[in-house]
Amino acid sequence: MTTTFDGFLRTDGTRIVDGHGRTLVLRGIGLGNWLLPEGYMWKFADHASSPRQIERVIRDLVGDETAREFWSEFRARFISERDIERIAEAGFDHVRLPINSREVIDDDGRFIEAGFDAIDDVIEWSRRNGLWVLLDLHGAPGGQTGTNIDDSPNNKPELFMDERYRRLTLDLWREIATRYRDNTVVAGYDLLNEPLPNEWQDIYPAELVALYKELTAVIREVDENHIIMYEGSHWATNWSIFDERWDDNSVLQFHRYWCAPDESSIQEYLDARDRLGVPIYMGEGGENNPAWVYTAHRLYEDNGIGWNYWPWKKVDTLTSPASIVPPDGWGEIVAFANGDGPAPSSDHARAVLGAFLENAAIDSCVWRSEIIAALFAEAPLDVPVWAWGFRGEGVSWSSTGEPMAGVREADAVAIRYADGEVRAEHDWHRVDGSTTPSSDAFVVELSAGDWLEYTVRGGENVELDASGEVSVELGDSALRVTAVTDAVLRRISVA
Repeated sequence: MTTTFDGFLRTDGTRIVDGHGRTLVLRGIGLGNWLLPEGYMWKFADHASSPRQIERVIRDLVGDETAREFWSEFRARFISERDIERIAEAGFDHVRLPINSREVIDDDGRFIEAGFDAIDDVIEWSRRNGLWVLLDLHGAPGGQTGTNIDDSPNNKPELFMDERYRRLTLDLWREIATRYRDNTVVAGYDLLNEPLPNEWQDIYPAELVALYKELTAVIREVDENHIIMYEGSHWATNWSIFDERWDDNSVLQFHRYWCAPDESSIQEYLDARDRLGVPIYMGEGGENNPAWVYTAHRLYEDNGIGWNYWPWKKVDTLTSPASIVPPDGWGEIVAFANGDGPAPSSDHARAVLGAFLENAAIDSCVWRSEIIAALFAEAPLDVPVWAWGFRGEGVSWSSTGEPMAGVREADAVAIRYADGEVRAEHDWHRVDGSTTPSSDAFVVELSAGDWLEYTVRGGENVELDASGEVSVELGDSALRVTAVTDAVLRRISVA
């Protein structure tokens, strides 16, 4: 479908539609680490995990003036129009733009034009390349999480503790809505990223609901057109606050990491969609290996859920589409940032940081095509044998096998570990993107006549590692594997 900006994205029942009323299953990428740096994307640990801490590290290394020059160049290089071009070329249809409030509003409520200029740049670049932009308040005034990801000044969710921060947040969203109310490139407003995690979810739930309703009111005073998105508490996973629909043009957003990529991990969100008659959206997920990424995103798409992968780019990674090559000497910067080593000389630090900026440009990055292939199910790719479709019996599978507890147990298909062992728990934490060890890999046991259908786009040749006899049918967007005799599937590759 060709992206057009003839009208606003909006909701229609449980669907998101474009200006022509065509149903969308959004497929996007998050521009993390640009306007709100996160330490892990630099290989920094807890000593330098938040924007304030990272800024302090850079100042300590090279001084105030050079630090200001570094951040100016970082803004120009880390995300540029070339990044947006590559995102569009890869097949995404939108970007989620995380915003640190400190970049666009000061403590006295004055708006910062340089920050809005950066937002405007992304919107214009996206318009040229046929992408929508979801504006995400990733770091609200005072902080909405009390963790490093929101740049909270005192590691507390002071947005819910201090009236001044609440007022600043209301003023900021009113300003954002005023500036962009007529812009159809803007997909919508993601009000707060991952508010109130951990113990805070039980302390301030009423305050979160009240703030969401106030934010909705101030936005609707100036903008009746854009979608408003609400995230649940506790890393956007706890939806207990959503017992009514607050706005007719709204979407509920959840995030999913390191969980079983099957219906069990999203059932409460599917139930909320049905109960409230509202679209739902997976706004952040990833940081895992291609097998998990492929399976999770087929789960979302087969259930009509749009998604946004996190993040586009970071240092020395297997889990993002773009990997920044660490320059010589980067280990010394990391050791200092983590409190594990002395500060290199300012001249050396300046040279290393300069090389880092060169390497951060998208055309200098290593391209992880396997992540793109997994996200879009595009050949060439390895298809996890346990990742047949999620559209139910008779459509995605036909079998009478005994399922494995904790892994797709709603489907009567026999999944087993390759080593034959039984495990009480399953490990979904491949944060480094590494391949699952062969002993921990899943295999699928089929009886004669059973079949499984997988989503695959493109490709001409299928290579199977299987015992027993199976037949293969490869179409434009699907691969069906049928057991002619009893069989065990171990690996599927499509090229």
